[in-house]
Amino acid sequence: MDCSDLRRQAAQMKKCLFDQGYLDEQFYQLEDLQDDVSPNFVEEVVTLFFKDSSRLFSNIEQALQKNSPDFQKLDSHIHQFRGSISSIGALRVKNESTLLREYCKKENLDGAMACRCLKTFQKMKREHAILKQKMDDYFQLLRQIGTAEDATRPII
Repeated sequence: MDCSDLRRQAAQMKKCLFDQGYLDEQFYQLEDLQDDVSPNFVEEVVTLFFKDSSRLFSNIEQALQKNSPDFQKLDSHIHQFRGSISSIGALRVKNESTLLREYCKKENLDGAMACRCLKTFQKMKREHAILKQKMDDYFQLLRQIGTAEDATRPII
């Protein structure tokens, strides 16, 4: 596959991420910050997000599993996670985290509400995992484009 085919494939992959609601306009703003000095900036930021989100997931999960959750702490964890999500434009994950935050703000995790919170948290984690896989595939393709372009550049 030549560079132009790979570029078209990457453009189509990114378009699908937007069309399917995985990413929002913030991702374009993140891309605008990438330049020749830091050509992998977007990938590095997204990778850091996924690395940090496992810690945040753990904090949220621990808070949800307590018999009487500390709702201020739980809200703080979710708020921190939402900030990270927003920084990369992860729309579906952000939507689920918004829903989770709304449920948890009711501060009444009786059986039904606790179940709703846990289900929403599980859905948020699934959306996160799907996005991670899609972004891994996307960045792998971008690396292939870079390798293919390097291979076809004339030696000076």
